[in-house]
Amino acid sequence: MEAYKREFIEFLQSAGVLKFGDFTAKSGRKIPYFVNAGMIKTGDQISKLGEFYAKAYFDKLGKKEAVLYGPAYKGIPLSISAAVALSKNGLDVPFFFNRKEVKDHGEGGTFVGYIPQPGQEIVIIEDVITAGTAIRESMEILSQLPDTKVIATFIMVNRKEKGQTEKGAMEEISEQFGFPVYSVVDVYDIIEFLEEDPANEENVTRIKNYLAINGAK
Repeated sequence: MEAYKREFIEFLQSAGVLKFGDFTAKSGRKIPYFVNAGMIKTGDQISKLGEFYAKAYFDKLGKKEAVLYGPAYKGIPLSISAAVALSKNGLDVPFFFNRKEVKDHGEGGTFVGYIPQPGQEIVIIEDVITAGTAIRESMEILSQLPDTKVIATFIMVNRKEKGQTEKGAMEEISEQFGFPVYSVVDVYDIIEFLEEDPANEENVTRIKNYLAINGAK
């Protein structure tokens, strides 16, 4: 396993972002592990997380100047931390996020931060994709912006699960909307990491059993 992947998984565990047990995903599926960016609670943690997103961004998009979009609520600190990390490495890009409820006073509107202009490219910063529900919601919200284009989505973990068909959710999103979804690690990296310690045998077995049913074909 690449060193940065091991470092990232260790970071997710130490921050309480990666947990094992019985959970329900946004898709409604009962899942044996959970990736919760809402557990990031300190300046040091969010700074480190932003650095991982920035590494993935530079690896996949280079120095491309896109606008970062963080879906409310968890995507808000993720997009900000990624923008800060990119800036520290020489790429200063704007960011914005949405309100859950449209503001009808003051400046009003759905979005907060930089508003993308016609012709600009957008990158969605999310935590995880299970069935693709959250990304489809984001695309509906972003459709309010005329003549803009989403060129990629970055997430922490690719769960490698089927979406609305037998295909992977990330593959479905790419086919439906025409942009790639990139992740820092995937569930098989997590399994490989866990298998190094026999104490993790139960969690490994539960995840493998879950993927046998819900994994992408």
